[in-house]
Amino acid sequence: ENPSGMGTVGNPKCGDIMRIYLDIDENQVIRDVKFKTFGCGAAVATSSMATELVKGKTVREAMTVTNKAVMEALDGLPPVKVHCSLLAEEAIHAALWDYAQKNGITIEGLEKPKDNIEEEEEEEEIPAASAFTQPVSRPSARVQTEEKPRYQELEEDDREGIPSFFSRR
Repeated sequence: ENPSGMGTVGNPKCGDIMRIYLDIDENQVIRDVKFKTFGCGAAVATSSMATELVKGKTVREAMTVTNKAVMEALDGLPPVKVHCSLLAEEAIHAALWDYAQKNGITIEGLEKPKDNIEEEEEEEEIPAASAFTQPVSRPSARVQTEEKPRYQELEEDDREGIPSFFSRR
């Protein structure tokens, strides 16, 4: 209730949405962190781990938490789930950005966060049996093969602040 900073990020390709709430004291120490995540198990796990990694830290220390730190704390993630750790890092940064905006301060190294985190396609060379190689474009995220709803209906108060590209209307 009444967080010092709140950040919401999502990935429309996979449907994951993360919201992080920070309670920061007058010494810029993160007293408490809560999260709401709509998505797969890896999204929930990375959100939870990100909250554990920043709780009790200063704002400056929280800025050093990276997606790699989140993955290492979880003893790794499958390659198709790495984007979840990126969302967790970006959600922390979004909440810190909100805190900075509310308090009229600048946090060194903090840039305006993206709402929409999409995986970029990677170009890689695949060796061929012949002397020719051809670049192949592969998405770095998992490809969903079945049409299954991966969301639940949000209550009206939960919809506030969710980027419009996630709207079902």
